[in-house]
Amino acid sequence: MTRSLPLAPLDPSPDEARSLLRRELLRPEYNDQDLLGRLLDWLQRTLDRGLDAASRVPALSTFVAMLVLCLLVLALAWLVSRARGSAAADRAAGPVLTDERVSAAELRARAEAALAEGRADDALVDGFRALAVRQVERGRLPEAPGTTAREVARDLGAAVPALAPRAEEAATRFDLVLYGGRPATREQAVSVLALDDDLVGVR
Repeated sequence: MTRSLPLAPLDPSPDEARSLLRRELLRPEYNDQDLLGRLLDWLQRTLDRGLDAASRVPALSTFVAMLVLCLLVLALAWLVSRARGSAAADRAAGPVLTDERVSAAELRARAEAALAEGRADDALVDGFRALAVRQVERGRLPEAPGTTAREVARDLGAAVPALAPRAEEAATRFDLVLYGGRPATREQAVSVLALDDDLVGVR
């Protein structure tokens, strides 16, 4: 009766497994391109197919398709920029009323000087601060350093409901300009100064 030889273990040892894996990963098909390269190749192939298809259709159809694509890209860019600006304002909204001791008249003068010099951002920010400080001076708002623009708008809306939408818009614009990095227009700055004037006329 012949004795059977012991069979070799089917599972490799840890060292052998590492060696086998290393040899497998060194094969060319795993390293010919990285993910970015494959993505760029896919985009190139897609563009080539699109250009090839466009060459077989009438010129007017191609023009219309390109125009629609451009409009879609512009709309997407606009939506992204608005989303980023709003998110930045929500994350970084800071106080309107600070420890700085400046009267409403001084802030208003700074805002008007900035507007005359074409600095709409500064005009809007100082204009809204002048508005807030003036309402504190008149006793309509509490004097509380650290008060945010949204809190100012909320309190003004409760005190003067007819001007609540404009106060909310001015507060939002204040946050977007000062904390969100969004530019202000001259018209927006003038609107804040006009709101300040209208609030002065409210008893």
